[in-house]
Amino acid sequence: MEYFRKSLAVSSFLVVGILAFGWLVLQLGEVFWLTEGETYVLNAEFYNTGGINVGADVQVSGVSVGKVQHVYLNEDMVAVVRILLNREIKIPVDSVALVKSQGIIGDKFIQITLGGDNRLYKPGETIVDTESAVDLESRISEIVFGRMGE
Repeated sequence: MEYFRKSLAVSSFLVVGILAFGWLVLQLGEVFWLTEGETYVLNAEFYNTGGINVGADVQVSGVSVGKVQHVYLNEDMVAVVRILLNREIKIPVDSVALVKSQGIIGDKFIQITLGGDNRLYKPGETIVDTESAVDLESRISEIVFGRMGE
């Protein structure tokens, strides 16, 4: 009887632990098969992503509407940022994607400035009208060393 009680206690503890871990995963992470109906993917090509990371915010008018899902180089050696957007956000084809920084040393994010075209990007398409990140270190070097050489 004592063995049965200990086994039941250990089993109960394991079940509660597994359920708690599952709840935590659902709260902190995005589970694709649960959210695939709520989101869609667009790509954006940049010549310089400025160190944007997976998980970075995607904003429209200062409101978070998605996340950066993946960053990679395509066959033309151009950086492609895969963006996961909320399904209700529609992006006109004349929109512009910009890499921005929150403050001088803040986190990088993608800002999408919406255009006015009636045609919309379809899931999986690529935004090619982009503005790459400003390389602040290079600009400061140009100012400092450019003026020192005069």
